[in-house]
Amino acid sequence: MSKILFPLLLSALLPLVAFAAPASPPAPRPAAKPAPAASVAAPTPPAPRVLMQTSMGNIVLELYPDKAPKTVANFLKYVQDGFYAGTVFHRVIKGFLVQGGLYTTALTAKRTRAPIAIEANNGLSNLRGTIAAARAADPNSATAQFFINLVDNPRLDFVSDQSGATWGYTVFGKVIQGMDVVDRIGDLPTAAQGPFTADVPHPLPVIESVSVLPEDAPLPAAKPATAPAKKPAGKTAVRH
Repeated sequence: MSKILFPLLLSALLPLVAFAAPASPPAPRPAAKPAPAASVAAPTPPAPRVLMQTSMGNIVLELYPDKAPKTVANFLKYVQDGFYAGTVFHRVIKGFLVQGGLYTTALTAKRTRAPIAIEANNGLSNLRGTIAAARAADPNSATAQFFINLVDNPRLDFVSDQSGATWGYTVFGKVIQGMDVVDRIGDLPTAAQGPFTADVPHPLPVIESVSVLPEDAPLPAAKPATAPAKKPAGKTAVRH
């Protein structure tokens, strides 16, 4: 029976095969969309570098605009305006920090621009050699003054935004050359002078000029730190 069925089934199928409409050609695949070009990240500009020439030697600073954009922009504006020329490091606390950028050699404060918003919560720590914005009790009161840490000072870092004490101080750069100069300034004897009751170094280290170094320029040759000229001993003026 099976031998009979197979030829019959085959003969029945042949007409269907012979007269079947030709198969439609496969639909063309939609053209593949070109893969989007991989986005190329813009190159990160090199960190600005600043040369600070002082009466005791040169200091080169590297700034971090990616971490503290407002603070760096503020500092660079003062630099470009020539504000720091003739100011002094008026505060030295041995084993802690040196501070300057506002007072003249007569210990008279220069007029500044409006204060800026604090950026201490940027992940940077007040480590040895870092530069930070000095401020008053109000966290948003920094203007031209800055300080350089002589040692690691994590107690000056951001903790919370609850108060001026917990906000800390905005680190915005670090010394990359001339830390020996900073250390010499930090070793100067201090006393009361002018409007300050303590911590004024003698003699006053003067900031002669501050300038931005070209991006592709090599670091300037290190200028040896110079010992401050000794002045005859005398009474220190105290103003109340």
